[in-house]
Amino acid sequence: MLGALEAGGTKMICSTGDENGKVSSRVSIPTTTPEETIPRIIAFFREANVEALGIGSFGPVDLDETSSSYGFITTTPKEGWRNYPLRGALLRALSVPVGFDTDVNASALGEYTFGAAKGVSSCVYVTVGTGIGGGLIVEGNLVHGLVHPELGHFWLRPHPSDPAPHGFCPYHDGCVEGFSTGPAIEKRWGQRAETLPADHPAWMLESYYLAQMCVTVITCLSPKKIILGGGVMRQTHLFAPIRRQVLEMLAGYVQHPAILTGIEDYIVPPGLGENSGVTGALLLAARASA
Repeated sequence: MLGALEAGGTKMICSTGDENGKVSSRVSIPTTTPEETIPRIIAFFREANVEALGIGSFGPVDLDETSSSYGFITTTPKEGWRNYPLRGALLRALSVPVGFDTDVNASALGEYTFGAAKGVSSCVYVTVGTGIGGGLIVEGNLVHGLVHPELGHFWLRPHPSDPAPHGFCPYHDGCVEGFSTGPAIEKRWGQRAETLPADHPAWMLESYYLAQMCVTVITCLSPKKIILGGGVMRQTHLFAPIRRQVLEMLAGYVQHPAILTGIEDYIVPPGLGENSGVTGALLLAARASA
């Protein structure tokens, strides 16, 4: 029995399952303070008697196994969780192997193994929701690098008709996250994203910014698949204008059939639906126990 923790800033989803991604149980615990939240997580996994745990966490996090703060949530603005030793707290409490990575890397791993990127050697998974993050697999390996990829903080060109041309990121003027998250849409229009009709101008701006992000991903990382998930991308009408504008912005520069004639199969929704993260976390647990 493997455990999977999808550690989010709003909720912690605790699941059990196996190395094939089959989920046997799942609960959602609100992310309040560590003092309130962590004991509930520990109780769930203890009762399930898991043999290993995989964690896909909101970040930023420290993924350097040689670091004294390995497994920490680091510079998050989430109150109470800054510099919190998430992996260590659960490792000590459960005494089982614990795999640890970003939430988006876990989702990328799930999609690479069983989902939309199965059979290709590289992919990028981007979640567009409360925040924007990207997970990257290259030649079958999860990419960490200096820290880990932060695809939400590419700087973009503002659209001429954007009423908020600087975006809403507290760190950067005009980055993907500042322009394109669910909260950014709500701040710009005074209305929650899911309540906006498909013909609202919000979606024209959203597709424009996400297309710019995809172009940067293509030209910098050259993945063989781009997967766009998260709450905002439940607006599936976004995929067609994103793909169209990616082609326009690339202007024929990237001469590959996957772009030129197969973009409908290149920029895609998650093949695992809502289970990308839990599947990836189960796989992290399996790797930790190997």
